[in-house]
Amino acid sequence: MKLAIFGSGKIVQEFLAITKDLPEIQLKAIMGTKRSQEKTEKIQAEYKIEASYTDIDECLKSDAFDTVYVAVPNHLHYSFAKKALEAGKHVICEKPFTLKAAELLDLEQLALEKDLVLVEAITNQYLKNFQGIKEAVKKIGTLKIIECNYSQYSSRYDAFKEGTILPAFNPKMGGGALMDINIYNIHLVVGLLGKPERVQYYANIERDIDTSGMLLLDYGNVKVVCIGAKDSEATIRSTIQGTEGSVIVNGPTNTLDSYSTQPLAGDIETFDHKDHLHRMFDEFKLFNQVIEDKDMTFVKKQLDHSKIVMEIVEAAINDAGIVLG
Repeated sequence: MKLAIFGSGKIVQEFLAITKDLPEIQLKAIMGTKRSQEKTEKIQAEYKIEASYTDIDECLKSDAFDTVYVAVPNHLHYSFAKKALEAGKHVICEKPFTLKAAELLDLEQLALEKDLVLVEAITNQYLKNFQGIKEAVKKIGTLKIIECNYSQYSSRYDAFKEGTILPAFNPKMGGGALMDINIYNIHLVVGLLGKPERVQYYANIERDIDTSGMLLLDYGNVKVVCIGAKDSEATIRSTIQGTEGSVIVNGPTNTLDSYSTQPLAGDIETFDHKDHLHRMFDEFKLFNQVIEDKDMTFVKKQLDHSKIVMEIVEAAINDAGIVLG
């Protein structure tokens, strides 16, 4: 993979820290804003990235890379991914894929028409612990209840309460608890159960954005609650309950630190299948192979997953009366 990175924020620096363990990924370019040019050029020098840009159109004229990693603020995902696809580049897009389900459908159509890889960088779907969780769930009888709680007091919440609206809490930029952290819970559940029958979102709204909320997903005989909070904290874990036992996911749903199985009669066992400590390693290792193989069957399967997630998100946002973008 010959890669260009759009963005210079925290997630980009997290990714760049593991590229030493992914020699198959060649860092060809990084693009940031003119305002962040000094920061972008510092990152370029530190990680020996071949070129840096402050203009997307100028960047996309380059033939030095074949793939773009879109890691800009949420509200820019759609427009930046579309420009990259139009320029004939494969796209790896950070979560949430887009702010609206229709935008993702538009990107999908463009990518498939051009025979380009388009995937969402959503860590939990590619972690080895997730594969283990899926197998463990098959052994706890008939599923009944799933509860996911990812609640983490935001370092930006105090400033938000005082009137400083940073991207994490800005509705115009696709902020809020649902889009930021609860979306990992949604991906986990969709990866296990697929599309729900009904969606409801009970959100705490401040300054027109959800600072926390409970998302209810109805799968008929299985009831799911996804809790995401940026204005309060609790033990971060998820519990999957069946008629013959339960599976406990230890830690946030974006890292799946480990999981435990607890049969109705028997001892608790804890498992951790990670080969690499960083949550982003497995997804980018696989994305590189998908692009190398032009595995469009994989692409279509993952897009179907992402479309379900976006439909849930859109239904939840509408249910809570939140206006994004």
